[in-house]
Amino acid sequence: MSNIRVFVDFGSTFTKAVAFDIEKLELLGRVQVPSTVETDVTEGLKAALHELGKLAPVGEEEIKNTIACSSAAGGLRLAVIGLVPDYTTKAGHLAALGAGAKVVGQFSFEMSRSETRRLNDLAPDIVLLTGGTDGGNKKTIIHNANVLANSAVSNIIVAGNKSARDDIEDAFDGTGKNVYYADNVMPEFGRLELDSVNERVREVFLARIMDAKGISRAAGIIGRIAMPTPAAVMEAVHLIADGTRHTPGLGELLVVDVGGATTDVYSAASGVSEGLKLIGIKEPYMKRSVEGDLGLFHNLDTLAELAEENTGLEELLKRRSVPSGDESVMLHERLTKMAVNTAVSRHVGRLESIMTGDGPVWVQRGKDLRKVKLVIGAGGPVVFARNHLGVLMGATGDGKDGVLMPKEPKFALDHRYILFAVGLLSLEEPEKALSIAKKYIMHI
Repeated sequence: MSNIRVFVDFGSTFTKAVAFDIEKLELLGRVQVPSTVETDVTEGLKAALHELGKLAPVGEEEIKNTIACSSAAGGLRLAVIGLVPDYTTKAGHLAALGAGAKVVGQFSFEMSRSETRRLNDLAPDIVLLTGGTDGGNKKTIIHNANVLANSAVSNIIVAGNKSARDDIEDAFDGTGKNVYYADNVMPEFGRLELDSVNERVREVFLARIMDAKGISRAAGIIGRIAMPTPAAVMEAVHLIADGTRHTPGLGELLVVDVGGATTDVYSAASGVSEGLKLIGIKEPYMKRSVEGDLGLFHNLDTLAELAEENTGLEELLKRRSVPSGDESVMLHERLTKMAVNTAVSRHVGRLESIMTGDGPVWVQRGKDLRKVKLVIGAGGPVVFARNHLGVLMGATGDGKDGVLMPKEPKFALDHRYILFAVGLLSLEEPEKALSIAKKYIMHI
């Protein structure tokens, strides 16, 4: 087999292609071309492979072995239905994001007619139905299964109280819907089990969603499409942090990816504080959050509202274009730092004071990332900033406000935009993927 491996990301705006020499552990080239998902996805794919061929010896064998991921056509749109907002609904939300989905709606308790209409209007690719610990409340999830049986939703993953399984199967019997069953996302109160749901989300993505979004047309050219793009990045983050059985990783870390429409944050960390009582769900070691109001192109109004000082932002908001000149660059970097700061502060946990019979007690809610020693920046607004370090300092905090952000991390950049490709390579060659990641993640 050739030493050259090719990886492709079908994005809504661009189709990206990366080539590695996995024997020399070298990045041979990376290209991007406008995506053509709305017409014929293979046109953009062929264009990307043609451009990549100018940088690396990419032939028929390499193309046939190509692995791809996709966030095109709106990504994988998922709605979550649970019992209690802070528990099973939140558990489903965390599971969906970890599997690479975009959560477009969340519902709790028994679904009403108006909520069902709203769900139909959202038209999610998948509904994740949760609710009740194993052996606990069955009434709500059975009610919601009957609601879904009469909804417009086609693809449903059930990951709730196992004691309700028979009644749920009866509800969907004869409806013609595609129903998949996973282990309960919260089998015991406060304990998450997300792996089974992640597997089912990827299964549905491969079996149903790619074809609906036109991505499956690429299957006749390349090897396979493995997963949603955020899931590939999550694989890379996990690998870089934890390493392999034979090679250590870089330790607990946080990745913040600032884009035009969203800012995504990934953490690989236990997030548990010694000496503090945790309230609410213990969040997963691998966590992803998505802030849809913090894109540097589509959400400048939101960022301006978050700014403490608005001087000079009005002109930038009017232009909505790549800035030129020192002043505009400075304003753009300020907005980027603000996006980083806001997204990371939402991702991490909080210290809260609660009153007990013995007086006030400090407790932890969410993940404590104060001890994380590495923050990796990704996305154009971060990578192309003049002051990378200044922008990424937005991911830090001193903890005095109770926000559990990294305190004294080191910083690095995915300056070659290869995290998705590292994640895809890790599916087959984790040792080599880790070596390439360590080589090309640029410490600053």
